[in-house]
Amino acid sequence: MKPTNLLSTSCLVAVAACVLLSGCSSTLDKLDNIGKAPPLEKVANPAEAPTYEKLSWPMPENAPPERQYAGSLWQPGSRAFFRDQRAARVGDILRVNIKIKDKAQFNNETEGKRDSSDTAAAPSLLGFANKLKHFTPIATPDPTNLVDITGARNNKGTGKIKRDETIETQVAALITQVLPNGNLVVDGKQEINVNFEVREVSVRGVVRPQDIKSDNSVDSTQIAEARIVYGGRGQLTDVQQGRWGQQAIDAISPF
Repeated sequence: MKPTNLLSTSCLVAVAACVLLSGCSSTLDKLDNIGKAPPLEKVANPAEAPTYEKLSWPMPENAPPERQYAGSLWQPGSRAFFRDQRAARVGDILRVNIKIKDKAQFNNETEGKRDSSDTAAAPSLLGFANKLKHFTPIATPDPTNLVDITGARNNKGTGKIKRDETIETQVAALITQVLPNGNLVVDGKQEINVNFEVREVSVRGVVRPQDIKSDNSVDSTQIAEARIVYGGRGQLTDVQQGRWGQQAIDAISPF
């Protein structure tokens, strides 16, 4: 066996082993949790998660600090003479109103058709026309019709997408970072276990303090760089998904 064949075979074996190990690990976890509700994740500091990354945001020039007179009851940034009760510091909590109403419809149709025909002849080829029989499989080639190529192509495609999605829920988010210009980085996650199915809602992004309402809530449409996830895991989700072997074949199949 050639070295290249050995290398390709070893690569295929390694890929197959990785797929089997990942599938076996997932299968063993499912077997261990038979008859049990899906476990919830532990409540932890989002900033300590392995996937947590601080945001790097374009900042405006630093503004001069507001002057505050001694003995004044007014606090800069407050809406009243008393301290603003809205979330503003790291560790504060605010409510995010998630309202998503997405509707889209596309209908595309394409059609392409092409016919081609090429003919090449060499009645006189520097005196070599009579010697073509030594270079062609035809015993008596016709110099006036050496090459004749015809081709036809017909392609037709139709695509249609119709989507109508509505999500309306609320989730409490934690302020994990205050940017230099005063904007707040929020991160919130909620898990609900109902009948062996866990529903997950998570939101992350950047909020302006001015957009936080007096009831300490903010709409999802006012969150910049919003990352909103609404999904779940459990027995129903497993039934709706294809088996890991089928997913592996779909991922590596070139056809």
